[in-house]
Amino acid sequence: MSSTWAKAPDFAGSPVRVEAVRAQTARDKQTYLDAGLHEVQCRACGTCVLVQKNSFRHTSIQWQGDPTQVCPEFTGAGGARGSRQTCPRLLGSIDHAVMEGLLEVRDPEA
Repeated sequence: MSSTWAKAPDFAGSPVRVEAVRAQTARDKQTYLDAGLHEVQCRACGTCVLVQKNSFRHTSIQWQGDPTQVCPEFTGAGGARGSRQTCPRLLGSIDHAVMEGLLEVRDPEA
């Protein structure tokens, strides 16, 4: 059986194409990793995270520090996050920010 995997081209012979790919990558990073993130502070402990609400069901959270060091919910668990993805008190703070109009939901219909 032959493989169908192929390495992505590097466009080494086309400097214009290399620059176009580099520029698109920078735009994608801005769009998907930086744009639309807003600081939300946990109302229980004061931990601050960056949040983007893409829909009511999809929340992106970027911790600004190691959660096992900055969040009492994880610190109290002996430094282990276990199966928990985030702190329920933090999620409540994010929901509160949405209800207060401090955090926009990008696609409320999704």
